[in-house]
Amino acid sequence: MAQTREIQNRIKSIRDTMKITKAMYMVSSMKVQKAKNKLAETEPYFYGLKKQIADILLHFPEIRHLYFDNRAKDMMETVKKKGFIIVTGDKGMAGAYNLNILKKARETIADATDYKLFFVGEYGRHALSDLKEHYVDDFHASAYNPSVHRARVMMEYLMDLYDREELDEIHIIYTRMVNTLTEEVVTEQLLPLRTSSFLRASMKAKGDMAKDGDYLIYPSPEMVLGQLTKNYVTGYLYGALTESFASEESARMLAMQTATDNGDEMLNGLSVQYNRMRQAAITQEITEVIGGAKALRRKKEKQRAK
Repeated sequence: MAQTREIQNRIKSIRDTMKITKAMYMVSSMKVQKAKNKLAETEPYFYGLKKQIADILLHFPEIRHLYFDNRAKDMMETVKKKGFIIVTGDKGMAGAYNLNILKKARETIADATDYKLFFVGEYGRHALSDLKEHYVDDFHASAYNPSVHRARVMMEYLMDLYDREELDEIHIIYTRMVNTLTEEVVTEQLLPLRTSSFLRASMKAKGDMAKDGDYLIYPSPEMVLGQLTKNYVTGYLYGALTESFASEESARMLAMQTATDNGDEMLNGLSVQYNRMRQAAITQEITEVIGGAKALRRKKEKQRAK
């Protein structure tokens, strides 16, 4: 009976754990949908910013701006001081989500010589502790529940380092959500922005009429471009944080579903084992009762024979 009690305790423990995994699955599911809705609501504004930047670059091709990769000074530099923003989760229990980001981060950082690391999410900060000499200690950002305000604060911090030329390039490593079951880790150059990508997008959207019409910008194209770029970087950061958050919760959904399925399999196996042991115990009890009855009958028969 001690063994059956042990199995009963294991079954109870697994059922209690499955209640937690099912609840976490439902919570993550709601968070994914909420993140998708927030991203969809803000995307039109930031796509509009990208269009405005592209129009300015197209109508003023002579502009050489600090925030774009068309300056001769930048092209002549052989060693770049790079900053890497690594977006992980604040906790685990999300399958291979964090591990994939860390693998990509190490591959990307391997090509850099002079660099600084900026972490969004505590998991990455702890996991890459062997690179602690490259940490920017006064930069702290949570991966949970991203907001435009948090993205703007990050933008101002990073832009200040870039404006003072403490950084020549800023890259972001984050997870882009392909669909509910699939995500991919990507590395994008946040600053300086690639001029060619904006021009290609503008020409593709407008065709040969892209440069038609007069353009008047006050106070100057450079100043307006600088402000638009800050808003655009804020939007890109917000989009990256939101996609990463949605990807993490999606990965956690899958991990919790897998844990629940594994719990069901374990319960089935333990139930079969428990039933077999109970059946064996009952059979043994019946055998003992029958054996006792037979012994008692033989004893009575002997007494009558005397």
